[in-house]
Amino acid sequence: MISLKVGDKAPEFEVKNQKGTLIKLKDYMGLKVVLFFYPKASTPGCTIEARNLSENYNNFVKKGYEIIGVSADSEKRQLNFCVKNELPYNLLADEEKSIINAYGVWGPKKFMGKEYDGIHRTTFIINAKGFIENIITKVKTKAHTSQILDAVE
Repeated sequence: MISLKVGDKAPEFEVKNQKGTLIKLKDYMGLKVVLFFYPKASTPGCTIEARNLSENYNNFVKKGYEIIGVSADSEKRQLNFCVKNELPYNLLADEEKSIINAYGVWGPKKFMGKEYDGIHRTTFIINAKGFIENIITKVKTKAHTSQILDAVE
């Protein structure tokens, strides 16, 4: 599970987004980043969370933040999710789970009495110098924007 702590250097990554464009964390140096991990595109909870962030996207941009979503879905699935919900930010297709594992959000989960491995819904707030400023592990999908803004103000 998550071994990263506030103050740690955020692990670098390089993976394609929903449009097939290679996205690197270092390309965001000088900007603050909200890096949110979600279990699966187009599922109810993930859709609520993504829309909540999308509805408040301009507020994040005004405060100097860029939003990046990450799941293990394919580029095509991420693109469909992005288009259907008119999401204004990048969704990374981490099918190899390189970012997911680097940030420690993959692990055992329980749902309806069944155990399985999956992505733990987690958000990392990364400052303009590339260090972790905050980690939100108990994400509230309907109020995630408020959680993030409360954590950074």
